Amino acid sequence: MITKVVPGLLIATPDAAQAGREACARMTRAIRDALKERGGATIALSGGSSPLDAYRALAAQSLDWNRIHVYWVDERAVPPGHDRSNYAAAKKALLDAIAIPPGNVHRMRGEDPDLEKAAADYEAELRDTVKAKVGGLPALDLVVLGVGDDGHTASLFPGEDTVNVTDRLVAAVPAKDGREARLTLTSPMLENAKASTIIVLGKSKHEPLERIWATSGDVKATPGRIIRGFRGAITWVIDRAAGGMG
Repeated sequence: MITKVVPGLLIATPDAAQAGREACARMTRAIRDALKERGGATIALSGGSSPLDAYRALAAQSLDWNRIHVYWVDERAVPPGHDRSNYAAAKKALLDAIAIPPGNVHRMRGEDPDLEKAAADYEAELRDTVKAKVGGLPALDLVVLGVGDDGHTASLFPGEDTVNVTDRLVAAVPAKDGREARLTLTSPMLENAKASTIIVLGKSKHEPLERIWATSGDVKATPGRIIRGFRGAITWVIDRAAGGMG
C-alpha cells in the first residue's frame, strides 16, 4: 500500500468548471497579497487545457495589471501565434481580455532557433525583472502548474536530464519521440516561488498524482515530485476524476 501525504492544501472540486473558479480564487489571493506587501506582483503561467478556465476567470477580477508582470513556466519551440504555443493559449484566455502594458508580458522565445541562447536570455530577464529574491534567486509570487499523464510538470519530463538541473533557472529541452523541443523553468526557479497553484483535471491524472503524493519515490521517474520541495504555499485544485472519485 502506498503511503500518501499531500504537500500543501488540497481543494477537491466536483468538476473542471468549479476547479477553474477555485484556482482563480487562490491565484487572485496570491496576487493581491503581493500587491499589498510590495506594490507589485510576478506570476508564471503554464500551458495545457487545465488552467484555461482559471485564466478566463482571472481576467474578470479587479486587478491592477499595470503592477503585475506575467512570465511563463514553459513554452514549446513554436512561433507565438502557433496553436500549440503556451503564450498563444494564455493570450487568448487572459491577456486579450485585460489592460496590461506590453512591457509587463515576458514570454519565452520558443521560436528562437538557438534554444540554449533563448534559455540563457530568459534567465537573465528573470534575474533582472523579478525584484523579490530568496536565497539570492528570483522568487515569483505565483506559479501555475499542471501535471501530465506521465507525471511531468512544467516541461520537466520523466527520464530527462533537465529534471536534475540545478545550475540554471531556465533550460532548453530537446525534442523527443514526436514531442517538440521546449524551454522550461527548472526546479530551483519553481521551488523558490512564494505560492503555487497546481491544477489537475481528469481520470488520466489520478495515477501520476498518487505517485507525486507518495511519501517516497524517484523524482526523475515522476518529475512532479519536485513540488514536494517547494518553499512557498502550495495549493492543489483537482476535480473528482483526478482524485479517483469519478
